[in-house]
Amino acid sequence: MDHLSFKTTHVNKANAQKSWVIVDASVAPLGRVASQIANILRGKHKPSFTPNADCGDNVIVINADNLRVTGKKMTEKVYITHSGYPGGQKRRTVREQMQRDSRRVIEHAVKGMLQGNKLGSAQYRNLYVYAGDQHPHEAQQPVAIELKNL
Repeated sequence: MDHLSFKTTHVNKANAQKSWVIVDASVAPLGRVASQIANILRGKHKPSFTPNADCGDNVIVINADNLRVTGKKMTEKVYITHSGYPGGQKRRTVREQMQRDSRRVIEHAVKGMLQGNKLGSAQYRNLYVYAGDQHPHEAQQPVAIELKNL
């Protein structure tokens, strides 16, 4: 009798089953969309999830211009950057950032929900955000998915 017929498989870079998915950013508020995208990038939606491997899917986010935020976040949420020089701190609200480049708002939110190590950086590189509904990834045959638990 073979007792090891149900071996646990560990996913690594060579045997990861990565696919391409499309997410519409205009269906829910920023935080809810970003948390779902982060889960897809990590691969937590798959039964073969391995926490120490990049087993998530490639995510294409469209309609970043139509992103919604709730409450007073448009005027009160502030992104702060620093150049490293004295007096080099810059502040920008969500409204200013949306006018400048709406893709950066989603990228900033998703990056904050990923791990802060090399694995998180590798997973973040699988994110592609576009302002409109057009994207150049038709050759990868992406699948549109509905976000759950919103």
